[in-house]
Amino acid sequence: MNVTNQYKVVGTIRLGLLLTIIILTFFYPSTALDLNINDQQSISSSIARGDSVHIHGVATGHPQIGLQIWFIGNNYVKVTTISVASDSSFDYELKPVDTQNLAPGQYFVLIQHPMMNGQFDIVYNAATGQVINKQLGVGSVIFTLTGPGSLQGPNAATALINAVHNQNIDDTFTTVSFFVEEPNALINPIGNHNVGEKFTITGSTNLAVDDDLLIEIYSLSFRPTTKEQSNEFSGTSGIVKVQPGTNGNNQWSYGVDTSAFKPDEYIVQVSGINPKVSGSASFNIVDREVSSGIQQTVTQTSIETFQPSPTTKSIPTTYSAPDMTWILILGFAIGFTLFNRHHIGKL
Repeated sequence: MNVTNQYKVVGTIRLGLLLTIIILTFFYPSTALDLNINDQQSISSSIARGDSVHIHGVATGHPQIGLQIWFIGNNYVKVTTISVASDSSFDYELKPVDTQNLAPGQYFVLIQHPMMNGQFDIVYNAATGQVINKQLGVGSVIFTLTGPGSLQGPNAATALINAVHNQNIDDTFTTVSFFVEEPNALINPIGNHNVGEKFTITGSTNLAVDDDLLIEIYSLSFRPTTKEQSNEFSGTSGIVKVQPGTNGNNQWSYGVDTSAFKPDEYIVQVSGINPKVSGSASFNIVDREVSSGIQQTVTQTSIETFQPSPTTKSIPTTYSAPDMTWILILGFAIGFTLFNRHHIGKL
């Protein structure tokens, strides 16, 4: 197979794997960030930009007009109303299309309940960017949330909490927050391995559990070559899912069988489609015999280069057997010479 055809084959395989990731993402969305307002101890507080956020819980009293949810971050505001199910539960998803353009940082979420009067007393006017208290006559402006002169981030969240918490407002609320980070996919140190060895490559990521990652391993010598040069290719690729981790870092792993690998330097490329992320590392595959020979040479050299002190008499502990062939030849020559001299003397 020539180089052009090799690139076509590898390109086709990679395209197929990428399409598989896209299909899996569509039909099997990741669990992403789970914000359960009734069990805040279980909340994971960060997502990679482009992952979704699920907010769910139980609303007491089953409010007929639903709940109002406020999302507030630096230069970001989203206010929406959601319905409550017949069992008083609710569920809302901040979709990847919403989070993929969010700037890294902290985002505050306020879930507002209308309570006894069945209406939201604190509302947002998207036309003016103002937060209004509807209990005061026709409505009184409390502060500006978007547009010129607006409050930002923590200041806006604090002002909103104070507004809903006012004793003249019968609405109740609960709050949660989360952080948005740039997506990352890290690869743990791999080290060198022998041809035929089986091992596992591992890494960490801030992507959500069940997100798909494409793992590609290819020989560094896989590059355009002349007809006279070797163009053989070895490597592997596959798709893995992100697994739960600890301390906000999830994990991934990929098993490698190097039985068909040739000795060379290899590149590991890890990448994701949604969210987009990539990382790379390198390692070496060496011939087992070569690595053993190197070790043997090093050991032998270390023994031979050791010399005793000049003032110390050493007694050799090993002897090398002399070459018997040369001794026999030398003996035969001496004997033949003596024989000739003996006969010449008699003549």
